[in-house]
Amino acid sequence: MRSADLDRAIVLDEVTKWYGQVIGINNVSLTVGPGVTGLLGPNGAGKSTIMKLITGQILPSQGKVSLCGEQPFFSRHIKSRVGYVPELEALHDHESGFSFLRKRAILRGYSGGDAGRIARDALETAGLAKAANRSIGTYSRGMRQRIKLAQAIFHDPEVLILDEPLTALDPVGRREEINLIRRMGDEGRCVLVSSHVLHEVEAMTDQVVLIAHGKILAEGSIDHIRGLIDQHPHTVEIGTDDPVRLSTSLFEKGIVVSASLEKGPGQLLVKTREPDRFYDLLCDLVVEEGLKVESLHSPDNNLQAVFNYLVK
Repeated sequence: MRSADLDRAIVLDEVTKWYGQVIGINNVSLTVGPGVTGLLGPNGAGKSTIMKLITGQILPSQGKVSLCGEQPFFSRHIKSRVGYVPELEALHDHESGFSFLRKRAILRGYSGGDAGRIARDALETAGLAKAANRSIGTYSRGMRQRIKLAQAIFHDPEVLILDEPLTALDPVGRREEINLIRRMGDEGRCVLVSSHVLHEVEAMTDQVVLIAHGKILAEGSIDHIRGLIDQHPHTVEIGTDDPVRLSTSLFEKGIVVSASLEKGPGQLLVKTREPDRFYDLLCDLVVEEGLKVESLHSPDNNLQAVFNYLVK
């Protein structure tokens, strides 16, 4: 059973962080509860700054940071409830993966026997069981990323802060880590995961926070954020045997703002400001007028497009 205070596990209240004359984040307010939340933005957007503030590595210049009701910079106790995968690594290359984790478990207060069992379990969960006795210095970049995840989860934390956890993983490894992160969120943990690879985060969670230039642009479900771009023309590519007749019918319905054959014969490119209504009417037109539609694709129907629109 997870603690009740996880409902507001992470709270940033009008937080600003300066690095000399450079601003890391600017007047950010954010609340994160149980489940997986994606923190999405380009490199330099302020993601790592937010995570360092949450984990108590740095103090805010202005505003207040709360982790499970406490200020993380000043609380040792609260850090025991957190697992953290940093962007940078500080691994002991001369040690085996098992030795590295076992020592960390002992430092957390586990007995020798328990520490070994916990280390083995974490290595297996992270997909490193077969490499447990190899020195970390022989690990590939993807394996080093996995050992970082193992050290973040071995003590069964209630809050997980994962800074670009999929970096350097191969496709199979990425799928495995995505499934693991989703499972941890489903178990009731508060998981905040940062990335600039939007389709990967979209595979992990429906809850996203978009950040750029140190400011939060939007937050909520992916569907909610998509709704924020209704003011922008939504592009749809249609493969049809009669693009002229189809475009004429769409214009008569008043549902498109432009249409062209830029993609070549049989490929109609249209733009609409009402995508939901457009798709409904398109189905009606196909049935009523006997139009043939061979393909239908929208390059705007994904989180990358939403992010690009909002950044602009």
